[in-house]
Amino acid sequence: MTQEIVDAVRVLEQEKGIAADTLMDALADALLSAYRKSPGAARYARVDLDHETGDFRVFELILPAELEEKLLEEAIAEQERTIDPETGEMREPEEPELDPEVLAPYEDQITSRDVTPDDFGRIAAQTAKQVIYQRIREAERQMMYEEYHDRVGELITGLIQQSDKRYTLVQLRERVEALLPKSEQVYSERYDHGMRVKAVITDVSESAKGPSIVVSRRSPDLIKGLFELEVPEIADKLVEIVGVAREPGYRSKIAVVSHADGVDPVGACVGPRGSRVRMVVSELRGEKIDIIPYNEEPARFVAKALSPARVREVLVDDDEMQATVVVPDDQLSLAIGRDGQNARLAARLTGWRVDIKSESEFAKEESQHEYEGEEEFDGRCMAVLSSGRRCPNAAVGGSTYCGLPQHQALSRFGTSHVGVLAGLDDEEVALLADPESDEAAVAAMAEAAEASFVEPSDEGEAEAVEQADAVEQAGATEEAGEIEEAGVAEEIEEAGPGDEAEAAVQDEAAGQSDEAEAAEQTVETDADEEATEAEADEEAMEAEATGDDQAE
Repeated sequence: MTQEIVDAVRVLEQEKGIAADTLMDALADALLSAYRKSPGAARYARVDLDHETGDFRVFELILPAELEEKLLEEAIAEQERTIDPETGEMREPEEPELDPEVLAPYEDQITSRDVTPDDFGRIAAQTAKQVIYQRIREAERQMMYEEYHDRVGELITGLIQQSDKRYTLVQLRERVEALLPKSEQVYSERYDHGMRVKAVITDVSESAKGPSIVVSRRSPDLIKGLFELEVPEIADKLVEIVGVAREPGYRSKIAVVSHADGVDPVGACVGPRGSRVRMVVSELRGEKIDIIPYNEEPARFVAKALSPARVREVLVDDDEMQATVVVPDDQLSLAIGRDGQNARLAARLTGWRVDIKSESEFAKEESQHEYEGEEEFDGRCMAVLSSGRRCPNAAVGGSTYCGLPQHQALSRFGTSHVGVLAGLDDEEVALLADPESDEAAVAAMAEAAEASFVEPSDEGEAEAVEQADAVEQAGATEEAGEIEEAGVAEEIEEAGPGDEAEAAVQDEAAGQSDEAEAAEQTVETDADEEATEAEADEEAMEAEATGDDQAE
């Protein structure tokens, strides 16, 4: 029987990786515990187990009275009283037991004798079986913990075992299961039995029942893991995902940067005809993904993060970490997104507070401020905004403008006012901002745009000229009227006495004619009034007659 135990221990050492000495020591402890439970067992005992042959013997330890008393007092002094959780009363410590480890330093004062029971072989076999099974379970749990505790944040694939309202069990491999809590699930997803699912390990901890592995479908690391799986450039560290902002089940934004010349980070993640990003979206059950090129220039990064909306201007406040974004009026709702989703994701991705305003709203607010006391500094962007204010951003190295494409494009013009770009679309602005663009095409485009642009100062002068012309025309008209009146007066003065008499007779005749017409109108009015009164009397008489008839 003892040889069978040794053979079983050797097999476990090879198959499970459990050290044979560890199993033998555990078996010796179990045999000692079993002996103490047998009738007539000695108070102090030890078990000697031969690791090579499997033979074991039980020895009673006989202590001198003085040594036993001393060791018991020391053990009692180290114990503390406890509180009964049911009654709340203080409990006295139990009488301590002196284990062989405590007695080992006093072997020279202790005598021993063999007290191995005759039927201890059967007890040993049962004990060995229990110990081996227990050690196997503990070893497997420890091996599982060591396998997964360093894999937090890693993407794994498993099969759904069962799912209810509280949690979902995911089988990672044989006898290894992970927990997908409700808080780590995407609300719009279903988890049916047997479904293969990808998730990210978020926590691995030890418990009394073994290691607990928690996985998530909501973690931003899931996005990183899926892109690393689909994009070789990310797996090879040529492209890096520097940030992820996610609202699970709806939309995500990722910022990518290239560490190799000639590698487009956005194109690498999208893939040929969108094949790579399509695989990621499919695994996320249709969640939309915006891939943003990372930029160290905050203004440009914030502008790109608000994609797919078009941005006109970005004003950054480095001290407050706040960016004011100006967008065309027709792009305001797109920039904010449904329930503010696009703006929230952009703020999380960039780490900046984002305030989005339409061009009309921004111009109205800016017109109510004065900028006479505005702080000036070296290296400030030369761009003049639509409100007439200088751009508060710092110019990038080697340029007099900040990193915004609209402001970089101004270097192609003879003016620094952003209004010159009003008739250009985003692609044309990007072409003007790119220093490697075709010079001939860019020059023609800039010349055409600048030819149709009138700076605000020129417009003011034109309005003043128009107002002056209007005043001159009004003055000329008034002067002509005065001249005409003066001419009439001169004609009257130049007329002779006969003419004056004739004019007087004409005036008198005209007056008499007017009086006659007035008299005729008065007579007609009196006649009309008399006719009206007569009609009223007739109606009254008819009414009285009708009343009499009704009375009869």
